[in-house]
Amino acid sequence: MGWLDALLGRSKPAEPDLSALFALPSAAVTLEAATGLTPSGTGSVAFRAAEGGAFAALARDAKALLGDGVEESIDPYGYTWLLLRRPATDLGSLVTELHAVNSTLESAGFGPSLLCSLVNFTGEKRRLAIVYLYKRGTFYPFAPLTGEHRDNALELQVRAAISGELKIEPDLGRWFPVWGAPGL
Repeated sequence: MGWLDALLGRSKPAEPDLSALFALPSAAVTLEAATGLTPSGTGSVAFRAAEGGAFAALARDAKALLGDGVEESIDPYGYTWLLLRRPATDLGSLVTELHAVNSTLESAGFGPSLLCSLVNFTGEKRRLAIVYLYKRGTFYPFAPLTGEHRDNALELQVRAAISGELKIEPDLGRWFPVWGAPGL
């Protein structure tokens, strides 16, 4: 950031920190103690697919690397979702594979195409996703209810429970809903 940017009040955007994903397994222990929610064994990565053969080959290689238990879908907004299914007891492997997809796309120059990654949790008639916003380098909870309603009380409870372990997005306006996210 240059002196002119500082003078005009412009700030440098936050850098993504993909290694922050590795804090999710320990945050899951805290989350379970606070809310009773446990990992569901599903997680996903959302990105905007780029045109061209290089990106298509990269996406194909990423899916081949992950092997079985990977599903691809495209949402109504044009984002591609890769859904990973792993044993619910192996959150560490799920997070490692989500990290691998993100870092593969990032290292190939497609980082700006990444939207978010989700790790899903379930409990007594409740669902929750811990969402990692790639461009902000932050997390937030998303708790959908039936229809297009959110369990705001649960989201705030989760924020309070895990804020010491994950960098939580401070701007609640950026806690966008991910209705219909695969696996949630």
